Amino acid sequence: MTSRERFKRVLTFQAPQGRLPMIEWAPWWNTTYQRWESEGLPGGMNTEQSLRYFGLDPLMGLGVATRGPGMPAPAYHGASIVTDEASYEAILPFLYQQQAIDDLLVRAENLREIHQRGDIAIRFGVDGFFWYPRTLLGIDRHLYAFYDQPELMHRMNRDALEFHLRAIDALLTVLEPDMIGIAEDMSYNNGPMLSRDCFEEFLAPYYRQLVPAIKGYGIPVLVDSDGQIEQMIPWLQDVGVDGAYPLERQAGVDIPRIRAKHPDFVMMGGYDKMVMNQGEAAMRAEFERLLPVMRSGGFIVSVDHQTPPGVSLEQYRSYLALLDEYAQKGAER
Repeated sequence: MTSRERFKRVLTFQAPQGRLPMIEWAPWWNTTYQRWESEGLPGGMNTEQSLRYFGLDPLMGLGVATRGPGMPAPAYHGASIVTDEASYEAILPFLYQQQAIDDLLVRAENLREIHQRGDIAIRFGVDGFFWYPRTLLGIDRHLYAFYDQPELMHRMNRDALEFHLRAIDALLTVLEPDMIGIAEDMSYNNGPMLSRDCFEEFLAPYYRQLVPAIKGYGIPVLVDSDGQIEQMIPWLQDVGVDGAYPLERQAGVDIPRIRAKHPDFVMMGGYDKMVMNQGEAAMRAEFERLLPVMRSGGFIVSVDHQTPPGVSLEQYRSYLALLDEYAQKGAER
């Protein structure tokens, strides 16, 4: 069974052969990787080479930029680029460019052969309908805009939806990704940053157009949201989303609890990164916590939000050895 076949089977609750996928759903932090290079990791490897070096199944990311060259930058992280309709219209020449889709197709073509062989799985990502307006309005203004600028919010999301659909249709002429992730980050450590009413008014109409268009091709749709998302799972399921990641334990997300309440919800991530520098016993205990859900299908265990720089190369190798062991145990139904 190829890496790609194994990945696709688990996302659709089918039993893999031999073991579960062994993935990092996102590359490592730069500071983590720099530490490992100082501890003996060979330098000069790209992402795919690094994943293979560690014995992982390569899950490669593709995305399409909504912003083009020359786009104004915010004055600081979280600052506004857009304040009203006029300022949004002023930056439209920098947004939703065909060149971004053309660039995506070049990258996809470069991966096409190894993807068709099954050597890699591909996660295609798009900006979600909470995430995207925030990148333009800024963190504070975005939260007020649900009440103060509803028409502007809808206009941004209509435009983003149209762009995403164009990009997906174009990508499918080259290859079919194995999942599509919608970036949102709409929860914090105590729960969602918006109400169910706001979700239904401002996000759900666009999900209800995007998700069926994707699932018409048989591609699973997962939402990427940090923080405690459990309250939002019924919201996501109502608009057709299959699952979520990275399911941060530090925010109180509980994988067994989710499986008990939502048995058909797909999960990826969930492994508590905070135990990775506490020794083999602590890492093994975390795998034991997750093993029953691994065996139930529809769950790909992975570090819940990238390995932090406090984890040494030796500790990461210990984690990988355990991941291999429990990937085999997890395939036992």
